[in-house]
Amino acid sequence: MGSQTGTNITFNLPDGQEVKIETGKLATQAHGSVVITIGKTMLFCSVVSAFEAREGQSFFPLSVDYQEKFAAVGRIPGNFFRREARLSDYEILICRLVDRAIRPLFPDGYMHDTQVIINLWSGEEDVLPDAYAALAASAAIAVSNINFAGPLSEVRVAKIDGQFLVNPGRAALETAELEIIVAATMDNVMMVEGEAQECSEADLIEAIKVGHEAIKVQCQAQLDLAQLVGEKATVKRELEVKLENEELKAQIKELTHDSILEVARGAHDKFTRKDAFKNIKETLKEQLLEAHGEEYMEENGHFVSPYYNKLQKEVVREMVLSEEVRLDGRKYDQVRPIWTEIDYLPSAHGSAIFNRGETQAIATLTLGTKMDEQMIDNALLNSRSRFILHYNFPAFSVGETKPMRGPGRREVGHANLAGRSLKKVLPEDNSYTIRIVSDILESNGSSSMATVCAGSLAMMDAGLQITAPVSGIAMGMISDGDRSAILSDILGDEDAIGDMDFKLTGTEKGITACQMDIKIEGLPYETLEKALQQARDGRLHILNEMNKTIAQPNQDLKPHAPRVTEMEVDKEFIGAIIGPGGKVIQELQKTTGATINIEEVGEKGIVNIFSSEATGMEEAIAAIERITHVVKVGDIYDARVASIKDYGVFVDFMNSGGLVHISEISHSRLNTLDGLFKEGDVMKIKVVGTDPKTRKWRLSRKVLLPKPERKDDSRASRD
Repeated sequence: MGSQTGTNITFNLPDGQEVKIETGKLATQAHGSVVITIGKTMLFCSVVSAFEAREGQSFFPLSVDYQEKFAAVGRIPGNFFRREARLSDYEILICRLVDRAIRPLFPDGYMHDTQVIINLWSGEEDVLPDAYAALAASAAIAVSNINFAGPLSEVRVAKIDGQFLVNPGRAALETAELEIIVAATMDNVMMVEGEAQECSEADLIEAIKVGHEAIKVQCQAQLDLAQLVGEKATVKRELEVKLENEELKAQIKELTHDSILEVARGAHDKFTRKDAFKNIKETLKEQLLEAHGEEYMEENGHFVSPYYNKLQKEVVREMVLSEEVRLDGRKYDQVRPIWTEIDYLPSAHGSAIFNRGETQAIATLTLGTKMDEQMIDNALLNSRSRFILHYNFPAFSVGETKPMRGPGRREVGHANLAGRSLKKVLPEDNSYTIRIVSDILESNGSSSMATVCAGSLAMMDAGLQITAPVSGIAMGMISDGDRSAILSDILGDEDAIGDMDFKLTGTEKGITACQMDIKIEGLPYETLEKALQQARDGRLHILNEMNKTIAQPNQDLKPHAPRVTEMEVDKEFIGAIIGPGGKVIQELQKTTGATINIEEVGEKGIVNIFSSEATGMEEAIAAIERITHVVKVGDIYDARVASIKDYGVFVDFMNSGGLVHISEISHSRLNTLDGLFKEGDVMKIKVVGTDPKTRKWRLSRKVLLPKPERKDDSRASRD
């Protein structure tokens, strides 16, 4: 039963802001629950872990769900059901940040169903709750009896005006040169993810260090809170001791070690290597069955696969460290062969193929209008995005079958990393909505980095004037404490057996995005510096390979791509362009075939005109110029005759009109206008002033006509 007072502890962020962690008040039937409070922001987190392992489970069944309640900011969800529904991409990304941080800290072989639920219950515009989600998750576990090698926490570090700040507000981040999320325990950095404006490796390492120092304070606060809670938090569950069969383990090693090493040294392709390892395991099972019989295998057969898989991992790791050669025969810093191609799809606005070894991505780019912007409707953020990147990973890319059920969390995460990497080089004057779709056609390691490279090539193929090409590389590391191997452009198998997986993207000048997952304790910063330098060398090598196909963006868009013209008009003309009920702008779009968008920015109206046809673009521009034109004294126009009266001609010009009096038609005196003009004729007129009484324009035709010569009336001629 919850206590109204609860148990709480507070600590301060480096800027002095107070953070409170409270437990024992809410959701006490969960195995652990806390509320994190920062100003008006409140995050609730619960954790529940089953007491018994799921039978037959081969991986840790952990689920992390983060959701922001719209009531937290006094809003009702805008969907049809008016309730929180499936998680948004933003919420999924926060789930991944927490999951990747806490998952490695559960005990090896822990197969108990575990669920972490985090909710934003109260929010304020300038506080970003994602930086406190992992703190909430770790604190909830810390006050429970669940076994966990924590505590840990996450913080956001940003470089703003040359200073590294921890958990800055949303407004301050708008000018950040670098922004990362760092997850760490008291002793070790676990995860890093973020983006930068072409920062240096040194700045990235400094940001990680700043974040880790702030995290240490938060970890100590959780330890102190656990002590206040007492035995419920400090005495952890007794885990079932797993029975081992050391004799069988030794026999498996004797039967398979040399065969595993032979395959590992073979520098095979992905499927040849996979089949070879599979055959070793199948042969092992047959040998064990023949040696021990069915009854023994029924009793001990469940040990075979785990023991074999662990041995295979150990043998491959040792080969890499001792022989300095990788599974496919490459050196540590060697990147697989690369080929690229652009303009592959003739009807797309931009397209590219990036192939690196057994990983292949095709990227398509589409240019759209403002109406194509992606609407982002989260509890704390209601906005639109002009840059969209989607990542698809079909099962055939790895030779498998799987139902097509839409993007999963992994696809959302990979798309986010690639999108962060590429949006940093978009031109400042971009008026398009840009959608890039990366379809992975083959995969053997780092398809997200292939997406970055293919996306960069597609933007240049499309003629977008990006500031610089971008490439990405996935790095790995294998370490036994004394020896370390830093691997460039890792394979899928190397990712599975490695101790660190990190991806870096950037231009020739610097880093634009990063994602690191560190699986070992005590990684020295010197090793991280070496890894980042090796990653830079690999990234530049990939850029050079891409440059062989296209080094600079094409000078023009594809002939079939829409052109865009941006016009700036006075605010007072916005209504005239739109017309009553949108009548004018709809008619313009219908007659010209162009798409016209207008929005109010300050005291101006910004008009964007999109058209694939030059004629339609010109007609739309001319029409808007007519509507928004401001007539001035001295202007000359080609006016169209609207009607003819005895006393003059009424004409229309631009967005105005007026009377050309009969006395202003010609230098000669005219008594009638019969036969001189008809409706629809065009005459050149000049605005000569305004009538002081009516304030209407005074128009003249005769001032533009040459004056007739005067007759000689001298006395000599009269004589």
